[in-house]
Amino acid sequence: MTISPAPHRLSTKIQFPSSFQWGVATSSYQIEGAVAEDGRTPSIWDTFCRKPGAVHDGDNGDVACDHYHRMPQDVQLIKSLGVDSYRFSVAWPRVQPGGRGPANPAGLAFYDRLVDELLTNGIDPWVTLYHWDLPQELEDAGGWPNRDTAYRFADYAMMVFDKLADRVDTFTTLNEPWCSAWLGYEVGVHAPGRREHDNAIRAVHHLLLGHGLAVQRMRAAETTAHRFGITLNMGTSDPATDSQADREAARRADGMGTRIYLDPLRYGRYPDDIVADLAARGTAFPVQDGDLEIISTPFDVLGVNFYFGQDFSGVDEQGRTEDDNGHPVVRSILPDTARTAMDWPITPERFTQLLVRLHRDYPGLPMVVTENGAAFDDAMSTGGSVDDDDRTAYLADHIAAVAAARAEGADIRGYFAWSLMDNFEWAYGYAKRFGIVHVDYETQTRTPKRSALWYRDAIAHYKA
Repeated sequence: MTISPAPHRLSTKIQFPSSFQWGVATSSYQIEGAVAEDGRTPSIWDTFCRKPGAVHDGDNGDVACDHYHRMPQDVQLIKSLGVDSYRFSVAWPRVQPGGRGPANPAGLAFYDRLVDELLTNGIDPWVTLYHWDLPQELEDAGGWPNRDTAYRFADYAMMVFDKLADRVDTFTTLNEPWCSAWLGYEVGVHAPGRREHDNAIRAVHHLLLGHGLAVQRMRAAETTAHRFGITLNMGTSDPATDSQADREAARRADGMGTRIYLDPLRYGRYPDDIVADLAARGTAFPVQDGDLEIISTPFDVLGVNFYFGQDFSGVDEQGRTEDDNGHPVVRSILPDTARTAMDWPITPERFTQLLVRLHRDYPGLPMVVTENGAAFDDAMSTGGSVDDDDRTAYLADHIAAVAAARAEGADIRGYFAWSLMDNFEWAYGYAKRFGIVHVDYETQTRTPKRSALWYRDAIAHYKA
């Protein structure tokens, strides 16, 4: 079946250099399935999915998109989109069952085959070492709040690096440590589902420490030059009004969402204002001598994941400036714009704002957009197509936002659409579809949506 791409929104005014990297992205637990095959042991997400009420409809990643068994066909699908690169993550409990001990040859062999398949088809493999699937045994030992997990991560990273470094140029350590620490250990809506403020702060530090340790060890072991990086999810944190309370709320939100990661990574220090805010709550980062030097080990590329920007108020709906525990109010207010199926506002202009801000405040660090996309309530037509013009518009507007940031001097070198295909969307299970390729979970049939065909043509257009 031939589907014509959406004919609109290919701008003749937008330009990207020929070296600009175009790609698609996925993550291991969201697509692989085969959770108990070839020596893989449970991750915190396997456990969390069994917790009643934790995941929509009790869904889990046991099968997901069955990518583990359908990988060669999926690589052909990626090739058909005309992308340069494929960003995927490696499942820690597949490579190192239990998070300790030797590598699992069968687990490493899958990624070995994947890399070879990609290279054979002219696609650059972009490896993410950690996309949230911590081995359950390490969580049982304390998880990311436990300092030892950082060292276990560096050991695991070297297993992957030793196997793939001869063919993979880019290794990123962590995907979205804010989600791992905050959603997993503070809010409890992601695995492992804990609600422990002090341990969330400890997790932040140990995730960053694990990143630094892994980069140091990989760089020391390389015999040819590689790119090492980390991926952060970031938005904009604007005050809802010009009031002092709202400006303070925006400062706190920006500090906890962006600066507590990038300041230590780039400048070897945590932000003074956030350290003071935490001290007022009786909390501190568990910094030991030499930690910040390790965390600020130079790296080569910052992955930026963007979905939307927010406003913040220091006053709650009842007019209070402190919550029931006496902590300052930091209330998120979503901009009044069109929304995705996640109820996330569509704010491409704030994407430009973020990228320019990162260029200004953290200069000299090349950026790649490692995730950007949207969930919509897609439906297959009787003719067998998915006419997702809303997603096409989303992608077009956000690619234009990247171009606008580049025009203002931001050093952005690539764009990866999230996601290659519909998949297990964490606590939302299979209820939300982010893919540019539709997946029928009953048959595992893949069908490129109109957005995929538009993206294919857009890449060809901007490369011309």
